[in-house]
Amino acid sequence: MKIRKMSERAGFGRSFGLVLLLAGSTGLTGCFEPKLFPVDGELEANIRRTTGGVPHITADNLASAAYGHGYAQAQDNVCLLAEAIVKARSERAKYFGPGPSTQIGVGLNIINDFSYKAQDIYSGAEQEYGALSAESRALTYGFTEGYNRYVRETDPGDLPVECRDQPWVTEITPVDLLAHYRLVGQYASGAQFATGAVFLAVPPGVSPAPEVATSVTDSEAIEKLRHRVVATAQAGARSIENLGDMGLASNAWGIGKAMTEQGRGALLANPHFPYTGHRRLYEVQMTVPGYVNVHGAGLLGTAIPLISFNKNLAWSHTVTTSRRFTWYELELKSGDNLTYVKDGVEKNVRVETLQVEVDMGMSEPVILERDFYFSEYGPMIAANAVDSNLPAWGGAGVLNQGSPVAITYRDANANTGDLLDTWLNMSRAKNLKKFQNAFRNCGTTLWTNTTYADDKGNAFYIDSSSVPNLSEEAIALVNLRRAGSPAYAALFDGGVTLLDGSSSTEDWIESECGPLVPYDQKPKLVRSDWVQNSNSSYWSTNPSEFLTGFSPLFGGEEAPINARTRLGIKMLQNPMEPGFPSAPLPAGQDGKFSAQELIGVIWNNRAWYAEQFLPELLERCDAIGSTTVNGLDLSPWCQALGNWDGLYNLDSVGAHVFRVFMANYINDLGTDLTTPFSPEDPVGTPADPSEDNAGTTSDTMLQALASGVGALQSQGIAPTDALGDLQYYRPSGGVVPGTGGMPVFQTQPIPWHGGDGGIDGAFNAVGVATDEFAEDTLFPRIAPEVIDNTAGLSDGSGGVNGWLMARGTSWHFGLEFTNNGPEAYGLVSYSQSTDAMSPFFSDQSIQYSNKEYRQILFSERDIEANLLPQGETVISQ
Repeated sequence: MKIRKMSERAGFGRSFGLVLLLAGSTGLTGCFEPKLFPVDGELEANIRRTTGGVPHITADNLASAAYGHGYAQAQDNVCLLAEAIVKARSERAKYFGPGPSTQIGVGLNIINDFSYKAQDIYSGAEQEYGALSAESRALTYGFTEGYNRYVRETDPGDLPVECRDQPWVTEITPVDLLAHYRLVGQYASGAQFATGAVFLAVPPGVSPAPEVATSVTDSEAIEKLRHRVVATAQAGARSIENLGDMGLASNAWGIGKAMTEQGRGALLANPHFPYTGHRRLYEVQMTVPGYVNVHGAGLLGTAIPLISFNKNLAWSHTVTTSRRFTWYELELKSGDNLTYVKDGVEKNVRVETLQVEVDMGMSEPVILERDFYFSEYGPMIAANAVDSNLPAWGGAGVLNQGSPVAITYRDANANTGDLLDTWLNMSRAKNLKKFQNAFRNCGTTLWTNTTYADDKGNAFYIDSSSVPNLSEEAIALVNLRRAGSPAYAALFDGGVTLLDGSSSTEDWIESECGPLVPYDQKPKLVRSDWVQNSNSSYWSTNPSEFLTGFSPLFGGEEAPINARTRLGIKMLQNPMEPGFPSAPLPAGQDGKFSAQELIGVIWNNRAWYAEQFLPELLERCDAIGSTTVNGLDLSPWCQALGNWDGLYNLDSVGAHVFRVFMANYINDLGTDLTTPFSPEDPVGTPADPSEDNAGTTSDTMLQALASGVGALQSQGIAPTDALGDLQYYRPSGGVVPGTGGMPVFQTQPIPWHGGDGGIDGAFNAVGVATDEFAEDTLFPRIAPEVIDNTAGLSDGSGGVNGWLMARGTSWHFGLEFTNNGPEAYGLVSYSQSTDAMSPFFSDQSIQYSNKEYRQILFSERDIEANLLPQGETVISQ
């Protein structure tokens, strides 16, 4: 390899932010489309870094653009990427041991590794790779070569501390990357079963404990581990509370020409994702002249950005209310637990022996093996371990009552080979029709909706997720069971669609999109005013035109909507009303949105419940005066609420008091509100707290306030404290997985504005995470111990105080189309890099704290004007 410097400027250390031209042999032969692969077989990309460390990558072909992208991501997040591949390969136990003694228990790595093998994460990627489109091969190949280039040229001792000198930081293959995508695709489906539900699925009389397939020196330790693994799997399966909730949220608005200053389209993009782990979003611009030019951010490892814009259109995603899997109850043959009967025909349960390698600290790794079981639909599942009301394998059926049954599941996102094709087609589209064609041609965004705006002034919404395609007869049966069985309805409301596997009537039916619902049957809407989604059902995309008549697997119709959705629609319907006097007008004095006003909508820090309940709560505070409630004098806390601006800004005093009130009162909403939900007014209802005992010591609202105040007092928090003194972001880590090291804080506290989306009803939703590992990973983090009914207030242990934020508003921006093209402003709230030594580790976090957005650069002129002073380098082979 050789390096040629084209210019020299002041550097930042390592190679962060350098303007790079990368080249390397592709090792590919044959003739390729020149816009996809390099004709001469050499990958070459130009990388320029601008403010915030954002890489702008230009290349002559798609593989080379992905090459630059993989290199840049590795510069900023190599440890996270490397650990993601370990996970996708089912090698966690091989490198990190059986699993630490965690909140769930010992052996989780073994359970994960076995489960991912049973779910065909890696073997499926091997089979799928050969069928990828040329475009997807270009993207996956280029990205892996860029990542590998960085790994090869970086001394292992110079890697970030979390993976320094680690044997698991190795070069990867496109199949490795595709396996990672399969895990990403199953976040809202099969991944939830990998903590125990798949592992525990064994027929009666069979132990789920794995056997040892090699000789060992310490058989007693292995025997103890075998049984502890089973207990851990049981705890992991029980920990699933709602299979319809994947712990992610977002806001997205598509604004049409009727409501924009330019008379064109505009977009608000506000995903609420974890600040740690593989679900972090990484910002990049990728340009292949004459082929694609797109700027956006994608989950780590994705070779093309996912929430993005190009010259003509922009889009964002929000997690849907749809279902990506179904469970099937199989009717077993009498006396035979490995045979089920469907349409009168006997079918065998397939048995496959799987092995995983475990580092037990012995001279040689331990090989564990176990049989796993599969139906025609997919892996078997221990449904009773998730819900004790469901039958164990061989128990009496729910649907096939009186017959012995077993339960299995089918996953709509089990195959993700066209993931990159969908987003590439979206990125290359130039108008609404071509954008829609990405979905007409059966593209899927896995588990999200898509909200869109363009330079012609169109606003478009579609539930673009993967949804099983059931027949009308099967849907009728599901609806009949929901209406006739409270137990079935509760199961359905908890995210499980249980179908009858004894008849092909309830099988997924084939269409032009295989077994998934095709484009013409998906909820969608085009408007010239606005569309929106904040994770409520598609039904209320725009109350001027309700969407009805779709499969119940897409979500509820005429159903209540969440607080963020209610507030978002309220701001769209009333763009010149501030909510509270101190808040800015959503769309300014003209009632029409600009890009800067849209980022301002996110940062205005309004909250639905404050606007709905604060005036009433203050009246009751006045009525109670200094009379104690549950032994507490609420008057100073009520005074703070009376002086509160109603917002969740850093200088807001009283926001914390309302939060802990709401964290208690939210449990009473179902019984205390007197105006029930009405489908005719989904924004305004339910509403109106009961007047029973209002202003007395038995007042439900004042009781909730007293409970919250007690929690604040236990932590020495005063009513006059400002939110910014109590709520902050502070990344932690610095530990190699599996070593037992103690994580450390890596910055000083950074004050954090925003409110809890579920508790405060804040549009700019942020929140606490109590997991002791970075999301989806084994990287230890400092996790707070929290007080119940406080929205995550730390109990003071472990040196953690207040609200330690670790999820919520992440990559976010406001965009409008102008006569000069797209104009956008925003940030990546947690910054681009997870390397604490990087200049891009917390720079944007400080900007977020200060409400200092930056321009999201797109044009060549703007990029050149904002290059970081770090030089330009050519690397070639």
